Amino acid sequence: MKTRPTGNVSNADWMGSLAPKLTSMPLKHLAVPGSHDSFSFWVDEKAPVGPDQKAVVKHLAAVFRLLAKKVMKKWSMTQNLTFKEQLEGGIRYFDLRVSSKPGEPGHEIYFIHGLFGHKVRDGLNDINNFLNAHRKEVVFLDFNHHYAMEEEHHRYLIRMLQEVFGSKLCKICVVEEISLNYLWEQKYQVLVFYHHQSAEGCPLMWPGNNIPAPWANTTDTGKLIKFLETTLDERAKRGTFHVSQAILTPQVKTIVKGLVRGLRNHLVERNLPTIMTWVESQKPGVDGVNIITSDFVELTDFASTVIKLNDLLLDDRAIK
Repeated sequence: MKTRPTGNVSNADWMGSLAPKLTSMPLKHLAVPGSHDSFSFWVDEKAPVGPDQKAVVKHLAAVFRLLAKKVMKKWSMTQNLTFKEQLEGGIRYFDLRVSSKPGEPGHEIYFIHGLFGHKVRDGLNDINNFLNAHRKEVVFLDFNHHYAMEEEHHRYLIRMLQEVFGSKLCKICVVEEISLNYLWEQKYQVLVFYHHQSAEGCPLMWPGNNIPAPWANTTDTGKLIKFLETTLDERAKRGTFHVSQAILTPQVKTIVKGLVRGLRNHLVERNLPTIMTWVESQKPGVDGVNIITSDFVELTDFASTVIKLNDLLLDDRAIK
């Protein structure tokens, strides 16, 4: 399979380069590329297994130690590119899962998917540095899973988001009123979605129900595509963005069969052509796709393919 070159910067300013007709449309009508478990390009094999895992997994990791964690790493990593590389390639939606480290003093928060990743603050700083250099680019940060976090941890994370992004954070408002033109006028570049009641009352933390991301939970591409079509048909007409998760999810038997090969080699690569055919056939607009996410976004021209869908909106018939 053809691999997209790492560090390709051709999509670094794609939002700022859109036609005026597109930048005046509601952002919920545009096609936006995103990544699944966006932070998983690095995980720590030396740290304890994360609290997002079942007790049996933690037991196996304790018994087999490094061997078990090496296998977990092969199935936990869904991306190869760093935040900076994903942003330069055109990714604008980030799927984020976070956790404290049980037993660690203080309130530090880490990215997590089976194994712990980088500190959240380091990742946010990388994203903010990109935004400082690309003032017309806008990102969606979707904090949809929180593990081992007490109220103090949530307050720490929400304060961190405000400290890092400051005036770039978009205040909650009517989804239909948000266009790129609106965001540029207000100098907003970051929409944070926080799926936890701790953020209620904070005008900068959007509720999770403003960005539904239905999950097929299947290894079958036929079932995945049927699910994507069904949930797209059921997409809310008003008040929300929408995420189409064009991903396959390994089951226990999948992992057993492909234990050594891992997620990318055993499941993703051989199914990507079928998934990409579906992506290429989509249209954005009122009843169309909005955000589409993928694993290993560099394996194909995923971001470029999604971005190019917006050209269809320049034809009036595509948005009626």
